[in-house]
Amino acid sequence: MEVLELRLLGTVEAVAGGRPVCLDGTKPRTALATLALTPGRTVPDDRLAAMLWGGRPPATASAQLYTYMSRLRRRLGPAVRLLRRPPGYQIDLGATRLDLVEFERLRALGQDRLAAGRHDEAADLLGVALALWRGQALGDVTAFLAESDGVRLEDVRLATVEARVEADLALGRHRELVGELTGLVAEHPLRERLRAQLMTALHRDNRRAEALALYDTGRKLLADQLGIAPGAVLEQAFGAVLRGPAPARVTVSEADRRPAMLPADVRDFAGRAGELSSVAGTGDRFVLTGMAGVGKTALAVHAAHRLTERFPDGQLYVDLGATGDRQEDPAQVLGAFLRALGTEPPAIPPTVGERTQRYRTALADRRVLVVLDDAASGAQVGPLLPGSPGCRVLVTARRMPAVLTGARTVALEPPGAAEATAVLAAIVGADRVAEEPDAARRLGDLCGHLPLAIRAAATRLAARPGRPIAHLVRRLSTAVSVLDALTFAELDVRARLASGFHGLPERLRTALGRLAWLESAEFPVWVAARALGTSPDAAESTLDDLLEAHLVLLAGPDVDGRARYRIHVLVRELARELAGVGPAHPAGAG
Repeated sequence: MEVLELRLLGTVEAVAGGRPVCLDGTKPRTALATLALTPGRTVPDDRLAAMLWGGRPPATASAQLYTYMSRLRRRLGPAVRLLRRPPGYQIDLGATRLDLVEFERLRALGQDRLAAGRHDEAADLLGVALALWRGQALGDVTAFLAESDGVRLEDVRLATVEARVEADLALGRHRELVGELTGLVAEHPLRERLRAQLMTALHRDNRRAEALALYDTGRKLLADQLGIAPGAVLEQAFGAVLRGPAPARVTVSEADRRPAMLPADVRDFAGRAGELSSVAGTGDRFVLTGMAGVGKTALAVHAAHRLTERFPDGQLYVDLGATGDRQEDPAQVLGAFLRALGTEPPAIPPTVGERTQRYRTALADRRVLVVLDDAASGAQVGPLLPGSPGCRVLVTARRMPAVLTGARTVALEPPGAAEATAVLAAIVGADRVAEEPDAARRLGDLCGHLPLAIRAAATRLAARPGRPIAHLVRRLSTAVSVLDALTFAELDVRARLASGFHGLPERLRTALGRLAWLESAEFPVWVAARALGTSPDAAESTLDDLLEAHLVLLAGPDVDGRARYRIHVLVRELARELAGVGPAHPAGAG
């Protein structure tokens, strides 16, 4: 399933599977961008008209707007829903990626790290956020939208640049900043914070006279063009230059760096007591495996936060992207880890092998927790494993990487009904669940007790506090596809489950499709053999392959001692959609 990307931080673009989507001209792009600036909120027709035609919309404005929306729906397909919501239109992005949303997320994280004095993390996060920009935001739209929102976005970008520069200055990178800041001040001569930062960089580089001249030029510009005196930030920088020699660069040795890279804890985490106990036990390598949506990442992050006191020298984290569009290169991850551990960029060696040696040396006498999320293979994980037994590694993966043979494995399956209800209560509130216990249990059953599905349903309920749980139960019970209703914001159960099909050989896709059409989701090997048209031994071999991919689950032995298998209710539904085959034989489940 191709993920659609919408891009506003440059020319307005839509990209599907790496290929641009034609948006039919300036006005459709403008309409799309206007809606995408406030996803999930209704944009009135008069606002859309103002962005398309300014103060003089034509008499046919409503008809033209309808035409633009129709064209966009055809171009963008089902990934984006353009909804008529009188008195305007609303965009539902679903699983579509919007660069502005990712920018704001990274920017907020970077600002938090900056406020906490974690300057290396702040510089990295803010730098990644700024790398999303491809030029002037909202390019190729009407002048009305560019003037209305493009100027605002540019101001946000510059504020982010200033925050990143502040982090870099705190890390002693003043010499590297002089060239960049000189260009920025020339482009934005009245922006006082940029001018003050350039003065600081020059001062610390022992270029005091240039810093003073820069202040004098800025003072005159402010007076001539705006009729004002320099503000506090510029005056403070001026005072620091006047007071004397540049402050000595503060250096932090590698041994003093304590990275804290874990994502925020899952505050409404519930259940998994046994698995948490296993991860908290003895051992230095743990692998969390299981089907898509079963909660591997949530458990790993929650467990990692509970373990931080036992690893006082820091926590490293990376999403390796096995089920996403792009898998992380271990060389790049090692570079980020080494910077977090205090290695200055010029000292980071070029090759993976050399970086691995430097990384393991940096960890040799430390107690650091390393979380490697969504791992793809042993080749990706191997270089990131510490050599020291004093460190602990938590890996999440659909399949066990061979390099981790011997690690403690925590295999996750969908929890039972009681734990599924506890997850629901943690999100929507225990009182609400207590008022409708039967509906809550039924909702868990319809979700197959899969944590991601329950979270999507619960988040939808939490956003509508006045709506009964039974209302959503009725909707799921009568839906053509339960998966259609298990989507909320970035929580898309269908897309997550579909990622389990990526790279699956055609024979296994076809086999899973045939098994999904059995009368029962649980079946013995001989029934699978009839459905697949093979011998029981060949069927068992195919089922073992699907078991390894976590697309079928074990259901206990049959009367002959051979394993019984089952397909999760949501995987079963998706397999019927994707495999494109019907049942080969009218086999029952036996």
